[in-house]
Parts: sequence; structure tokens; C-alpha cells
Amino acid sequence: MYAIITGASRGIGKATAEKLAAEGFDVAICARNPAALEAAKQSIEQQRQGVKVLAEIVDMADKQAVLAFAQKIKDTFGDTPAILVNNAGIFTPGAVHEEEEGHLEQMMAVNLYSAYHLTRAFIPAMKAARKGHVFNLCSTASHKAYPNGGSYSITKFALLGFSKNLREEMKPFGVKVTSISPGPVWTASWEGFEAPADRLMEASDVADMIWAAYNLSPQAVIEDILMRPMQGDIG
Repeated sequence: MYAIITGASRGIGKATAEKLAAEGFDVAICARNPAALEAAKQSIEQQRQGVKVLAEIVDMADKQAVLAFAQKIKDTFGDTPAILVNNAGIFTPGAVHEEEEGHLEQMMAVNLYSAYHLTRAFIPAMKAARKGHVFNLCSTASHKAYPNGGSYSITKFALLGFSKNLREEMKPFGVKVTSISPGPVWTASWEGFEAPADRLMEASDVADMIWAAYNLSPQAVIEDILMRPMQGDIG
């Protein structure tokens, strides 16, 4: 039994990988930064003695790199993950009418296409096995436009659309699909934010919600999860 978590060197991805490892899963993780990835691997291995961790340096904007990661996972763990968490993403603020050329394409490649290609690599085996759960890490920006959301918000709207379409397609095959849309979470995207620590959610809050959604009976699925700090959005 294994899980895949992309963008797992820190933040929500790392917290989710740690949670699933502690609950008995072997995990396949990826990130771009070698040092951060190795640190995450060691942290995950501390969650449970004997856990197997596949940690690969992957540029999720590169389709061929994503497909190579998928093949490495299959060679290591087999074709059918119990859980796939499409978490990899980048956030750069901006406005549609002012952004640099290529801004949308770069964020679309990481925030949407990586999830699309990785999911397609595993969904045939999940369909055949009639089990598995795909989680797509969307955002409150998937539901509402914000100032300086720009291309980021566009890509997150698209990821939510991907998730909803996949959910409809997988209904006959017993494969669950959940979109989870957190508001502000203490991650690298909020470095330098000056406010009380309790103004933002913790990455472990999102990991706990993923675990709770996974543990429903086979005949139940949470389609959409929307999370915000207790005091609401920021800005």
C-alpha cells in the first residue's frame, strides 16, 4: 500500500507525506530542491520504522520528467497507488494585464499539467482495480478571484475543473476524487508574513483533512473541501 505526494519537500506536501507514512503507507515524493527533498525524506522516515520512501528530484513543469517519475514509482511500488496527492504548485502574485510574457504558461505547466499527466499515468490501473483516491490541491483562489491573483488563480480554477471532471468520469469505476481548497497556510508562500501565528492554518490541518476524507466507507466520497483560517481570508 503506497501513496504518491508531489511537491513534498515542505509545507502541505511534506505534512501529508509524514501523516500517511505514520499511518502505514510507503510513499513516493518529489520536489525540485535536492537538499530540501533529502531533509523531507529523513523526516518522513522518522514517522514509522521500516517505511519505504522513494524521493525523486522532478521538475513538474516538464512532462517527460513527470512521466519518468511515474515510471520510477511503478518500478518501485507497482502500478496502483492507494492515494495520489497532486500537490505540486507554484505561486507568484501578479495581474493578468501586467504579468510578464510566459507567466501563465509556466504556472499552468506546474499547477495543472503536472496533475493531469501524473494522474493519467496511474488512472488506468486504479480503474482496473476499482479502488484508489485522487486528491487535487486546489485553493480558495479556485473559487474566488483575488487582487494580484492573476495567472495563479486562473491555474487553480483550471485544476478545480480538472478535479470535477475526473470525479464524474471515475464514478462508475470506484475511484474517489477529492478537491481540497485551502486558504492561507503556514508554508513558504507566506514567508515574511507579519501576523500572529494563529492567523494562518497549519499544513498538518490539510494533511488531517486528506486522511479523514480517505477513511470514509467505500460508498462515500467528499467531492470538495474548502478550508479557511478561523478569522477568514487575509487581505
